[in-house]
Amino acid sequence: MLEIMSGATLTLLIIFGAVMLREPRSLWSGVLFFILVLDLAVFSVVIAAVYSSWLSEHEIVIWLLLALTLIAGLLVLAFPLFLLVMFIVEGVKIVRREGLSPSNLLSLIFAALWFGFIFIWPVVGTMQQGTLGLILYVIVSFSAVYILALMAMFVLSALLNLMHLGRRRRLDYIVVLGAGLDGSRITPLLAARIDRGIQLLRYNPKARLILSGGQGPGEDLPEGEAMAAYAIERGVEPGRVIIERESVNTEENLRFSRRLMEGRRPRIAIVTTAYHVFRSLILAKHQGIRCIGFGARTKWYFTLNAALREFAGYLSLTRKKHIAVLGIFAMLMLILYGLTTI
Repeated sequence: MLEIMSGATLTLLIIFGAVMLREPRSLWSGVLFFILVLDLAVFSVVIAAVYSSWLSEHEIVIWLLLALTLIAGLLVLAFPLFLLVMFIVEGVKIVRREGLSPSNLLSLIFAALWFGFIFIWPVVGTMQQGTLGLILYVIVSFSAVYILALMAMFVLSALLNLMHLGRRRRLDYIVVLGAGLDGSRITPLLAARIDRGIQLLRYNPKARLILSGGQGPGEDLPEGEAMAAYAIERGVEPGRVIIERESVNTEENLRFSRRLMEGRRPRIAIVTTAYHVFRSLILAKHQGIRCIGFGARTKWYFTLNAALREFAGYLSLTRKKHIAVLGIFAMLMLILYGLTTI
């Protein structure tokens, strides 16, 4: 048994490593990491069973393992409530500090839906009468769990794509994505992105900095020009700065910036706010642009709310395949209902 588990764990490690090295810009990175963690947990149990005789002679080790197991169990049980409280608290913060708007209500909306799912929806299930009502309840429940699982894998994959062993990547180009201007003023959010790009530029002496962003409503000039002036003021050599001034969204940021690069396969890094990195990498992947992503930090309450918006953007981008999965499940359940009524 131990040999089988060892082989399975080693295989998973190799597959996960290959995905992270070759193409981490998909949910497979998060899914494989999650499976690997579960495998390691089972492997630990198997090891404990195999060496039970040795453990019986070392009570302190047994108590330590029991304590760790108890802590892990309590954390798992408390996580739904922790998530609820966190989204409520941070949702209130963003409304108080950033104002009341539909986008700023995402954290509170999610908290309300999460509360309903863990406390009210199970009660609704006990009220179902008849096969059709039960099947419809199962379809809705599966859809909710499916979306929540996607969200969990999205967050996990996003975190994995933010992790890098070093900043000296022999980069050729560092693309900083725009985030809007206040008239002609660089906002704190955009300044954090540019500062992160400048930091990477110092670690990659041969790289050039592409500052990407067009002119939007309420802006006095293209973002790329304002970003370039900001970078030069902070010591970046003008000869290492390239301005992209036509794009109006992330997809165009990437496409128009790629046109400004030389070489067939340049080494590219995308710099944006941390919560925005993963979806930017997915958009780059769809355009055939090979790159890695680096994230600039921002306030936690803003990050949490924006992460929900990013996930909604991901769902919109990949909606066809997820609608297909949910549609097939619903069809199978309705066919099952039809068979039960014959």
